[in-house]
Amino acid sequence: MHLMSTIVLVRPGCTDFDEQCRIQGSLDLPLNRRGEDEVEEITESLREQPVEVVYTSSAEPARSTASRIADRLGIPIKEKDGLNNLDHGLWQGLPVDEIRRKFPKVYKQWQESPETICPPEGETVAEVLERVEKVLRKPLKKRAAFAVVVSEPLATLLSCALKGTRPELSVTNENRVEIIESNGQPVAVKLTTGCEIEREGIDQ
Repeated sequence: MHLMSTIVLVRPGCTDFDEQCRIQGSLDLPLNRRGEDEVEEITESLREQPVEVVYTSSAEPARSTASRIADRLGIPIKEKDGLNNLDHGLWQGLPVDEIRRKFPKVYKQWQESPETICPPEGETVAEVLERVEKVLRKPLKKRAAFAVVVSEPLATLLSCALKGTRPELSVTNENRVEIIESNGQPVAVKLTTGCEIEREGIDQ
């Protein structure tokens, strides 16, 4: 019997946008050849983990990554729209360098305090974590061992939320697989108090 939940947080294999350093956001993009190889490595690394079920976004590349993990480990997969990546709105498809160059202050704030920025026509960190919490509420209460496959930056935001730390994207975890122990408490985000959420940063 698990006294705590064991969450195996999996970042999917890469896509062409990843290699081109473009913002993918909630766009539905397939794994590329490198991503296919990465999924094989991810799957092998999970063979010794007591994972009982895989939760995943219904969008690519998370869905393909999760499907292969579930097939290899012989466990069920549950697709949830609530685990779709953060919607970056008008930023989606743009090179990261373009945003960094044209809007340096907004980009710096997005990396250091993402909860204070909303990409134009996108969604806030609080909004995305609220829908993720609804998906993971029951699994966390069961104190089971399960995998969650979500794309960046949601993977890093979720990692921060599960650990109870403030959201930060400036130091991204390079590991495709991250093991997190939880006491069964719901996912929560520690927002900076008294701050205004900037929704039009890219248009400044």
